[in-house]
Amino acid sequence: MVYRRTPGVQARLDAQAALIVQAATRVLSMEGYAGLSMAAVANEAGVATGTVYKHFEGKSELVSAVFRKVVAREVTAVTAAATERVTAVDAGVSAVERVTTAVETFAGRALKNPKLAYVLLVEPVDTAVDNERLHFRRAFAEAFESAIAGGVSRGELPAQDARISAAALVGAIGEVLAGPLADAPHSESVVPELVAFAMRALGVRDNQSASGAR
Repeated sequence: MVYRRTPGVQARLDAQAALIVQAATRVLSMEGYAGLSMAAVANEAGVATGTVYKHFEGKSELVSAVFRKVVAREVTAVTAAATERVTAVDAGVSAVERVTTAVETFAGRALKNPKLAYVLLVEPVDTAVDNERLHFRRAFAEAFESAIAGGVSRGELPAQDARISAAALVGAIGEVLAGPLADAPHSESVVPELVAFAMRALGVRDNQSASGAR
């Protein structure tokens, strides 16, 4: 007879797994990927190392779970910031405003937690975790793609492949942030310089950029 967990037991196990993922996120924020171990996570979570292994087979599976949670949170934050900007102004909000908001939110949040962002963006990891990183980049690219495509369709931006431009922007921002994130404290000019770069890369003229920011 197959044993089936009761809803109460499953809820406790899910809560424990979530606690472990939170602890792993804190360890990554302090020590990076190279400094994370199952024992360190167990100590941070206040559980036995065996309990961590009960939920996750190893470091790769645990960090992949962290990536999925953190990426979902960060993508939601970037998307929400752009959406709030749209609804707060008017239906005719420009592509410049949407891209500016997305870049500022993406880069600004990364620089508030540089060690964790460094792990998410560039720190050497194993193949399984690197696959999660690809999902991370694609998810952010989709947020940029929508704004760029809208700008092209309305004639605010020159004709271009929105998907390629969005992927290129995310890749470039990640590369730029790699230095500041690795060599904190970062320069306060990083975010505005990234915004300026994004505008140039998308073909926005200086007067468009100034008027679009309102």
